[in-house]
Amino acid sequence: IQDVAGLAKTQLPIEVADRLVRHFNAAHIAGYVGLNAIGQGSPYSKTYFFDHYNEEAKLLTPAEMKEISRHDMDNSGLCMKELTTWCQQDVTDARIAGHIDTYQEKFFHDKILAFRAAMDGMYDYTDQPPHFFYIHFLVLLSALYLPLFAIDTAYAAGWGFDKAIGLDILQGLIVFLQCVFVVGLRSLATNMIDPYGDDLEDLSVINYVEGTLEICSTIMNARQE
Repeated sequence: IQDVAGLAKTQLPIEVADRLVRHFNAAHIAGYVGLNAIGQGSPYSKTYFFDHYNEEAKLLTPAEMKEISRHDMDNSGLCMKELTTWCQQDVTDARIAGHIDTYQEKFFHDKILAFRAAMDGMYDYTDQPPHFFYIHFLVLLSALYLPLFAIDTAYAAGWGFDKAIGLDILQGLIVFLQCVFVVGLRSLATNMIDPYGDDLEDLSVINYVEGTLEICSTIMNARQE
């Protein structure tokens, strides 16, 4: 997106460049909203995410919002696909108007299509959670292996006159750490299934969006002395 903004700023008339960058940023944000449709869902909704940044950055006009309203942005990635196509159409219109040549047009299209492929990759991976076997295996470890391991360790520590407090403490610590490892591994795997959720370890989508908007604004407002 930053590459396209830089190219648009230096090679296109300001109104054409502004429309292209607006559409591209809108496609970026709409792509994250569309993740609600697959996998574990997404905390980023049209009402509280897309509309907020659309109003703040003036990305789409009311007429353009009406044009994409036929897509259910919260439950589909089609809105992102259409906005990406708008970006391609903006580039094609600029070439037809004589602002850029075919070589420059191809470079723009390559960047736009690379963005769409990257977003498609996010959708593909989000729609392919870990296989049931892996989660089932971890649950099986928690339900069967850990109790059996605790019993075996208790027998190994001895009983009756064959006992030692130090060994009991050591074996108890080993059982505790084993439980923390297995249960923690299951909890970590469950959280990592959805990298675009609202957990602390999830990817910072808001930071990506706001950073991209800020950089694009800086590029588009740059002045040459």
